[in-house]
Amino acid sequence: ILLLIRNPKDVATSYYHFSNGVATVPSYETWDDFFTDFMAKKTAWGCYLEYLSEWNKYADKENIMTITYEEVKENPALSVKNIATFFGIPLTEEQLQLVVERSSFQSMKKNSDKTHGSFGNVLFRKGGVSDWKNHFTEDQSKKMDKAFEEHIAGTKLGKKLKYDLYCKA
Repeated sequence: ILLLIRNPKDVATSYYHFSNGVATVPSYETWDDFFTDFMAKKTAWGCYLEYLSEWNKYADKENIMTITYEEVKENPALSVKNIATFFGIPLTEEQLQLVVERSSFQSMKKNSDKTHGSFGNVLFRKGGVSDWKNHFTEDQSKKMDKAFEEHIAGTKLGKKLKYDLYCKA
């Protein structure tokens, strides 16, 4: 099992844009309204921090590889290589480069009409790291920090997220 996790503030930011782009999911007038519901666990699919906490119970199992979105963005080739090794898939250097190119955010966004239809515009928005800084107020950031500390900070997955690096302003 490959478990891809992402910093909670960017998850909230992406989820806000996703919910406003999909007609079957409740949308929000403002970021503040969304943030209130997100922190109160009132969004569809529940609480991301609780999700991480549940997965943390299995993080040490040898059939589970955890990788962060931030790791993949930082070093796509190493990430693909590690994933292939985990699944026992040998890759030549040429194959590795092809996978890296075709799985890049830019490539997937460019091909999203073919792969995901009109839904691709919702799924492939920016693909970056730390867009949360464009949405969170200082108070909201502190609330998320507190929730992170309470739910996941001391766990294996919490440490893997490098919260201080990606989530602190």
